[in-house]
Amino acid sequence: MAETKPTTKPIVTKVKKASTIHFKSGQGKMFVKSTFNTTYVTFTDANGNTICWSSAGTCGFKGAKRSTPFAATTIIEEGIRKAKTLGLTSVDAYLKGPGPGKDAALRVLKTSGVEISMLADTTPIPHNGCRPRKHRRV
Repeated sequence: MAETKPTTKPIVTKVKKASTIHFKSGQGKMFVKSTFNTTYVTFTDANGNTICWSSAGTCGFKGAKRSTPFAATTIIEEGIRKAKTLGLTSVDAYLKGPGPGKDAALRVLKTSGVEISMLADTTPIPHNGCRPRKHRRV
């Protein structure tokens, strides 16, 4: 007699590793990139190694809701909550971009209880712009 194979696959579960990376001395950097479509926040240690991050997609926002100031406040709050659990106490904040999340990020950062060591706006600004088109000759 031929044996029949079971039709069910074995259940495989993923186990998250405990994070071994922490903010040494509580000092870190926060980079906020705010575009017209979404907002991203990244927390790094003093050397620039990424520790944790958050974005509109990870917070559950879809479509046009990603570009709202409310979404930006939620993103920053979740990112700060993650960073605080890893030992963040003081932060250098770098804000970049023209979106509505930049102002919301400042408001949340002030009320979060994290000490702000430095605040910088690193939005790229063209100094001379693009080269104009050549003159049309008829």
